[in-house]
Amino acid sequence: MTHELTLMAVHAHPDDEVLGTGGLLARSAAEGVRTVLVTCTNGEQGDDSGGVKPGEPGHDAEEVARRRLAELRESARLLDIAHVELLGYRDSGMDGWPTNSDPRAFPNIPLDESAGRLAELMERYRPQVVVTYDENGGYGHPDHIQAHRVALAAAEKSGVPDKLYYTAIPRSGIKQMFETARDAGVDIDFDPPDDFGTPDELITSMVDVSAHVDAKRKALEAHASQGENIFLLRMPEEMQRAAFSFESFVRHFCRVDAPAKEDDLFAGLR
Repeated sequence: MTHELTLMAVHAHPDDEVLGTGGLLARSAAEGVRTVLVTCTNGEQGDDSGGVKPGEPGHDAEEVARRRLAELRESARLLDIAHVELLGYRDSGMDGWPTNSDPRAFPNIPLDESAGRLAELMERYRPQVVVTYDENGGYGHPDHIQAHRVALAAAEKSGVPDKLYYTAIPRSGIKQMFETARDAGVDIDFDPPDDFGTPDELITSMVDVSAHVDAKRKALEAHASQGENIFLLRMPEEMQRAAFSFESFVRHFCRVDAPAKEDDLFAGLR
């Protein structure tokens, strides 16, 4: 039996769906592929109104979650995501924060439980392609690392996906982007280490999403409560367009005949 082409993206927090996979989700929807977004936490450790940070007086974690989930719904609408599934676990905060030890935090949930729930979603939607983070969660965030573990465990448990990918930012692209941004006078309070990003030679798939840059940018803007943390929105428009036009991935496994280098994650499946 053939099944409808389906893409599932497994992300940690509201807003994570945009930068690495927003263009892919929008492009896939435009091509008639059913798109499913699984968001593992409610984002409680994001900024509150007025930029109040977690741990500061007045930070209301539950209100932050309500606001961020509303923003997520708007982002999903802009990216034409067909189905949004919330696992509802608690945001653990950045590595080393006291909130890491909260027993309700996503990384502290038994893997069998969270992976079992995701496996059920995979069995329901039957995605041929699943996208998530690499083993470092992209940049070491505990919730991203746990999303990676859960996605791999669910894929193994369900046996559903034909292909599984990690989001990636080519190391050369990171270096060029930050240099260009600084030359343009953009205020950036983060200096990426030399090993930030994915070595270019490991990139297996690069997808042209230039036709969906506007949708991707609007989806990012929809996460307004976290805007202070999204430096790309402070970049000049032409730089945003260059940064948003391609999305890169590393293929973790593939059970169909597909080329080693791809410009389509559904190569071998259409």
